[in-house]
Amino acid sequence: MNHSAGTVVSFAMALSLIMGSAFVAYLAALVTPFLRSRPQPPGDASGFDWHIFVPCRDEEAVIGTTLARLRAEFPGMHLWVIDDGSIDFTGDVIRSYQADDPHVHLVRRVAPNARTGKGDALNAAYQALCEWLPAPLAPERVVIGVFDADGSPASGCLEVISGAQLFGDPEVAAVQIEVRMSNREERQPLGDGPRLRNLLGRTLVRMQDLEFRTAIPAMQLSRRTTRTVAMGGNGQFARLSALRTIAEGAPGPWRGSLLEDYELGLHLKLAGWHTAFTRDTWVDQEGLWNVKQLVAQRTRWSQGAMQCVRYLPQIWNSPKLTTLGVLEVSYCLFQPWLQLFGSVVYPTLVLLLALRYAIHPEIAGQFLSNGGWGLLVAYLGFGLVQFTLWGPLYWRKCERAAGFWRCLGWGMAYSLYIWLYCVCTWRALARLAKGRNSWVKTRRNAELRPVGS
Repeated sequence: MNHSAGTVVSFAMALSLIMGSAFVAYLAALVTPFLRSRPQPPGDASGFDWHIFVPCRDEEAVIGTTLARLRAEFPGMHLWVIDDGSIDFTGDVIRSYQADDPHVHLVRRVAPNARTGKGDALNAAYQALCEWLPAPLAPERVVIGVFDADGSPASGCLEVISGAQLFGDPEVAAVQIEVRMSNREERQPLGDGPRLRNLLGRTLVRMQDLEFRTAIPAMQLSRRTTRTVAMGGNGQFARLSALRTIAEGAPGPWRGSLLEDYELGLHLKLAGWHTAFTRDTWVDQEGLWNVKQLVAQRTRWSQGAMQCVRYLPQIWNSPKLTTLGVLEVSYCLFQPWLQLFGSVVYPTLVLLLALRYAIHPEIAGQFLSNGGWGLLVAYLGFGLVQFTLWGPLYWRKCERAAGFWRCLGWGMAYSLYIWLYCVCTWRALARLAKGRNSWVKTRRNAELRPVGS
């Protein structure tokens, strides 16, 4: 093998070693806090005044069940249900509950101000709550939660987030709880539909449950070190006193990004507040079994993250964030752009190498005989193991009854599922380029299920 080829192989092997070390360190930073996490003692929920915002846009199919469940489980909680210009009977369902229950409040939005995004709907509820609250009430004792229209929190949820490390700490402005898929055990999401489509549907739901109960909590728990725990769209709670500090001079705490939940947490951190996360309680939501639904949802998330890049100058100059915090937030906001870069560069390099070896097969033999096989194994490991690993972790921390081997199979499927993010990121970029910043609602499964199934 000539000198230049040897140099290339040596460089590739050195790069592989560096990447391998970084890979191990990154996984350890995520997995270690996740494996070590233990339940914390609950607190006294009676010390707080609880208000829940439930944004609804054409949610007739689920909102009645949600309201009945929340009122039965949490009788002292006030529900602020936003009818965001629904064109079905959502408003009628809410009014039927409001008529008999002073704890249910209807916030009605009408055109042209309606259907402009989830953040705007939440701001409308925020304004209504501020006008309704009695003046003497201490804002630090008022906690506002956000649930999706199909959200179902676990029993004892409020006691858990009242604990000493969560709202029991006066410096904690917001708490995010774990999210689970309520339909993860459903075998036939399409009813009597084709077996292959049912298999794909229930696998997609399981991938979302695995993601929300392993990879995302692991990232959130590791963010305790950087003090950059993020807020999610379902199961987020925040103190009214903290929301007021970031709402000054604006229509409300929630801003115009399509990732309004992450944006909210970012503003709280820039204002000097702490955010927290817990796995000790959760909220169930409906997992999506349709690929188009899932792509539409994740496209919105990717576009929202791209929009939040505009906050980078504030992040880099903020005295409220630690150096590690700045790095973590910057990496999070750059992730969609890194996905775009990687989805072009890596396939191009593989294609160029394949063409070169097809023309000069002797080079491939020399490469492999000089240790190139180790590089290939490392690349396969980077692409497969880092995602497959979440399957066994899902078994260890979440679904012991499912069995190790089934969870390992789900982990392998997850390594394929994660590639959907590349598709969604390119769609998000296309929407940005076209100036399409409207909030696209994810349709409910019931709206897509075949008639009679």
